[in-house]
Amino acid sequence: MSLDSVPSNTHGGLDEQISQLMQCKPLSEQEVRTLCEKAKEILMDESNVQFGVFFLVKYALTYHEVLMILVNLFALQPVKSPVTICGDIHGQFHDLAELFRIGGKCPDTNYLFMGDYVDRGYYSVETVTLLVALKVRYHQRITILRGNHESRQITQVYGFYDECLRKYGNANVWKIFTDLFDYFPLTALVESEIFCLHGGLSPSIETLDNIRNFDRVQEVPHEGPMCDLLWSDPDDRCGWGISPRGAGYTFGQDISEQFNHTNNLKLIARAHQLVMEGYNWGHVTNFPLRGFLFGLLSHLVGEFEPAPRRGEPDVTRRTPDYFL
Repeated sequence: MSLDSVPSNTHGGLDEQISQLMQCKPLSEQEVRTLCEKAKEILMDESNVQFGVFFLVKYALTYHEVLMILVNLFALQPVKSPVTICGDIHGQFHDLAELFRIGGKCPDTNYLFMGDYVDRGYYSVETVTLLVALKVRYHQRITILRGNHESRQITQVYGFYDECLRKYGNANVWKIFTDLFDYFPLTALVESEIFCLHGGLSPSIETLDNIRNFDRVQEVPHEGPMCDLLWSDPDDRCGWGISPRGAGYTFGQDISEQFNHTNNLKLIARAHQLVMEGYNWGHVTNFPLRGFLFGLLSHLVGEFEPAPRRGEPDVTRRTPDYFL
């Protein structure tokens, strides 16, 4: 049996659920609950089983304590190339479908998503449910990192909470997903050379080992290194600066070059910022928009226009541009 996927008969109707989600039709609350429990198991246990047995025997730890160790080890997720790296989706389900149409469906194409699956768009529920379902079905073919919008506080302001209320009549699905978000890896390392994350660097983080030591299973803090990884932005000015977002920092080219040199990296790839051209090559590489595909094997860049709108719901509430 291939380790790249979980057979559909083991997970009941998972393939049927993915097919339903690809039609932009949400799952039931119970189906979401079951799916997220399976996803949590995968995110907690993405490691060598022998490593866990070693800790159990030598240090007499409980199974739960071992799982917490493994979760923290994978705050930085190793990824192999070729892989297609994708920026923010923000509930734009039809753009995600267009991305799969052009880039190839999972598991035919390996994907790394750098966070912000929910809020702003009209289809956050369908978008994040589909990505989680693909993670469960093809867990070695898709990596889903945490963005600053994968948090309880932000989703109550920017749309995901309200969308769950509107589509399910209660906040249960919102709570199920926000609990799951705590287990998402914060960063990824492609072939030990390309450092991928949602936001940016932190003055509290000098090496990748600092990230491996995080207790990531928590709500995104208002400050500190975990917050910085999801909120910081590159800047034209050298050194560290105060972020206008009110969270994280700005950092210059000198900071990026020092971090790359210290950790033997070739590139920092991140999302989080709007770039009108769709992507930007600088002292870090911005992949911020859902219209961007990046294949590491061929090093070819491709762009596509937003997918045609298909009957978006009438939602009158306007969310703020961002808090400061």
